[in-house]
Amino acid sequence: MSVYARFGIVCAASLSFALTSNAQLKLNTKTLGAGAKAVKAATLSDDDVIRYTKEYIQWMDEHNPVAPSDDPMAQRLKKLTDPVTGYEGMNLNFKVYLVRDINAFACADGSVRVCAGLLQTMTDDEVMGVIGHEIGHVKNKDSKDAFKTALMTSALKDGVSSQGGTAGALSDSQLGDLGEAVANSAYSRNQESQADSYGYEFLKAAKLNPWGMSMAFEKLWKASQESSGEKKKGSQLFSSHPDTEKRMNTMAEKAKKDGYEKPAVAAK
Repeated sequence: MSVYARFGIVCAASLSFALTSNAQLKLNTKTLGAGAKAVKAATLSDDDVIRYTKEYIQWMDEHNPVAPSDDPMAQRLKKLTDPVTGYEGMNLNFKVYLVRDINAFACADGSVRVCAGLLQTMTDDEVMGVIGHEIGHVKNKDSKDAFKTALMTSALKDGVSSQGGTAGALSDSQLGDLGEAVANSAYSRNQESQADSYGYEFLKAAKLNPWGMSMAFEKLWKASQESSGEKKKGSQLFSSHPDTEKRMNTMAEKAKKDGYEKPAVAAK
């Protein structure tokens, strides 16, 4: 999987915080299957998009190793996220993927997936900052819009199979093709900035130090420098703007202005 965009990965393009290594997330397999053309993709309703999102996240969960409930990382994530499952009226659900990607993503239906690599790398505040950013894309409907675009340009590019006017289920090959399209999608500079701000406020609402946003960006930025072997402005951790270093500094200035003290070394 490429280091694609934002803090999120696959659903509705949200791998905004993505740094990959070995044993990555599995996104696409096979080729696009043929589908009936009874309904044009452009006619998809919001309900159709959410239903396809649910199909997609089920496919993702089946094709990636999900941490069992007794896994220490699953227990850590549950402890962190139990208070926010109904945040701002959203119905959120969380799982850990046992892969080494430093990554997380959220889908339009409220499904949030966090990779083991991110949990191993980041403190609680940093993890929650990433999650808050991803939830921001869901709340702002960026995830839904991006996922709909991915549907229309990949799995449903030849139309939607239909029975009685209802969009039909996706085949396994279509879901694989959709995974690649979602992974290659990107949010705009404005969408990313708004999600960053949402994540910052999300941390404050959870009574956590909002420096977690800046520090998460800092770790990603440093990791990108180490992996590239040279200091590059605008690391490829994100496929969209603003670049990681700028986002790190913007969140740091915001935390300073609001009177928060940067943690020295926070325990995971």
